[in-house]
Amino acid sequence: MKDIMVVKLGGSVLQDSKALEKAASWVKDLLKEHGLVVVVSALKGMTDELLKTAKEVNPDIRPDMLDEILAMGERTSARLFTAALNRFGVDAVLVDPSNEYWPIITDDEHLDANPIYNETERRCKEKLLPLIEAGKVPVVCGYIGVSTSGKITTLGRGGSDTTAILLGSCLNATEVVLIKDVEGIYSGDPDKVSKAEIIETLNVDEVRLLTEGGAKVIHSKALRYLSEGLKLRVSSMEGLGRSGTVIVGTLPKLEVSRHPAKVTMITILLKNSDGASMVKLVVEFVQKHSGKILNITTGEKSIIVYTDLDTRLMDELHKEVVESGIGKAVSFFEGLSAISISGRMLETSPGVIHKVAAPLAMHGINIYGLVTISSSIRIFVSAKDAERAASLIKSNLEVELNETN
Repeated sequence: MKDIMVVKLGGSVLQDSKALEKAASWVKDLLKEHGLVVVVSALKGMTDELLKTAKEVNPDIRPDMLDEILAMGERTSARLFTAALNRFGVDAVLVDPSNEYWPIITDDEHLDANPIYNETERRCKEKLLPLIEAGKVPVVCGYIGVSTSGKITTLGRGGSDTTAILLGSCLNATEVVLIKDVEGIYSGDPDKVSKAEIIETLNVDEVRLLTEGGAKVIHSKALRYLSEGLKLRVSSMEGLGRSGTVIVGTLPKLEVSRHPAKVTMITILLKNSDGASMVKLVVEFVQKHSGKILNITTGEKSIIVYTDLDTRLMDELHKEVVESGIGKAVSFFEGLSAISISGRMLETSPGVIHKVAAPLAMHGINIYGLVTISSSIRIFVSAKDAERAASLIKSNLEVELNETN
């Protein structure tokens, strides 16, 4: 059998009948070299229109009913695209929650459901793989799931991307291609940045940081399902094969790690509330002495800096901050350690900060600082407690991970 490619067609490239015909012809050409699964979004603007109408009809509409309505966009798009492929002589098969081929099973979290991976994988191999092996093209409604209780669910913003990557992982596909109306991921929003350039390669953590920072390329939820060895590409129909952005790597399920050096917490009282200039001064000071800043927190009257800077340099820092007249006072708390917690499971674990902090409180371990950085967490504890703290956190979160799976 040919290598499997999962192609997701976004709503921006499915605008009208001409766009559907163009996409169908393009898919037919791809079929010469690949076994294909096509995931479709709703036609451009349809989901927004359905949501607007539903809210106008009933501002308090139930989430489960709203899921049923919003799913109609992808369900309609899948039928239209199946018909378009059939016109071009492609043996396309509609994969819809109403028929026997449907693979994606989720929890009951309406409007932002989470796929149940093991069950979805089993269904993909039982229901979709035989179709692909027979040379057929499954056309799958993106964005949609069916809960264990049999109700329609939707996967949240960017849900069609989630569908495509999930199916790619479950089917052991070679590549997932997300077709957009642009040729890849740019260095900045091309509508706002004059010299934005396409980035050829990004690792998955870099993409996660961009998406969680507001870049509208791939929703970070979709990246959880990117499996080892599965190539992910963002491109356009015209650009595929000659351009686009390739995303490499995977997000770990759970990673708990310690910063190797001891950490000092530096608190600086501001003299005139000019925190920005103080941050600049401290960053330059730390860089000059080859130190690393693990976190900076700013307030109205102070800034707190966590750094692995040698404490013998604190006298010099005092001179630059206080004796120069810029700040009021500096204090140092030495002998801390930084523990970083990251992984795709954190995004689906409600109350994760409590799950990190609770076992430490139970064992009398004090937390000297806690910050969230995108979907990761970093805490600061006494260096003497660091090894035990990391072990407690990992054990508590692994219990959560096992229960979720």
